[in-house]
Amino acid sequence: MRAEAQQYIDRIDAALDLLRRFLDWDRALRRLDELNARVEDPTLWDNQKLAQEVMRERTRLEAAIGATRAIDSEKTDTAELIEMADAEGDEDMVTEAIASLKALADRADEDKIKALLAGEADASDTYLEIHAGAGGTESQDWAEMLSRMYRRWAERRGYKVELVDYQAGDQAGIKSATFLFKGENAYGYAKTESGVHRLVRISPYDSSARRHTSFSSVWVYPVIDDNIEIEVNESDLKIDTYRASGAGGQHVNTTDSAVRITHVPSGIIVASQNDRSQHKNRATAMNMLKARLYEAELRRREEAASGEYQAKTEIGWGHQIRSYVLQPYQLVKDLRTGVTSTSPDDVLDGALDPFMAAALSQKVTGEKVDVEDVD
Repeated sequence: MRAEAQQYIDRIDAALDLLRRFLDWDRALRRLDELNARVEDPTLWDNQKLAQEVMRERTRLEAAIGATRAIDSEKTDTAELIEMADAEGDEDMVTEAIASLKALADRADEDKIKALLAGEADASDTYLEIHAGAGGTESQDWAEMLSRMYRRWAERRGYKVELVDYQAGDQAGIKSATFLFKGENAYGYAKTESGVHRLVRISPYDSSARRHTSFSSVWVYPVIDDNIEIEVNESDLKIDTYRASGAGGQHVNTTDSAVRITHVPSGIIVASQNDRSQHKNRATAMNMLKARLYEAELRRREEAASGEYQAKTEIGWGHQIRSYVLQPYQLVKDLRTGVTSTSPDDVLDGALDPFMAAALSQKVTGEKVDVEDVD
């Protein structure tokens, strides 16, 4: 088999292996048989709600299993075609078949990611908070760079972006910002970005042109719908109002319309200033608080299920998930998965999908990668 063709076959096999592991293949086949049998039972339709749930599960499993089998079969047929054309010296046929194999590898990767976005809240819209770390202007400028990166990523995916809260930096950049991304699977993708992000560069604010390291944190949590009930006791809340500020003079208010809510038991703090009405900002902040509490519960469940709950610590400085080096060389390196890019400009312009895909895959495989941070 030609090296180029084998490369695509290896990609397809890796995607199929992950899909089968995610589905728990043998169990999924048995479950589909069970669901098919239930659908054929006429008494199932006596309970419309139950019947709809069974049909939804059956449709999802049937589609996932069918897609996996179709890709595997097409891979085998195309590989055989390449070997036959190669033996006959038909270069045009080989070239065409390799192109088909590449398209199939791309499709397998897409199906893999779609399957991985099956979490309880993955399909939801999402909030994304950015907070500058210690370091003054340097970290605040880095926080603003991150905010642009995520806005560009959202635009690439066709998501609608809303600015919910914004605290300008002392001289440049931002102290914090909260965005709302609206679109299919926004939370499923963005949840992989929660953590500390580290920047290494020659500082534009240092007259001696020295290299600086800056940190900013990102926190992602899903928008919850009305079907999910989250209880919040008013006695657990500390509510502050303040005058709204905005980027470049936008959203500037002359009244104390911005609202900050602190949930005392958990220490969670949320804020909203995107509306001129204090009442509306309070409602938005309460929705954000409930979303944060819901995300915390999802995280606890996930960590307990994977056996990591006791061993895992809170995200903090020194626990960065990704490093971005702009000088003296150029490299972005994810410290969880080992995925790298030698084009930081592209990454900072929103090219985040390879990092997100690898992080999602790692959640299924559970494989830990020993990755050294960059200098």
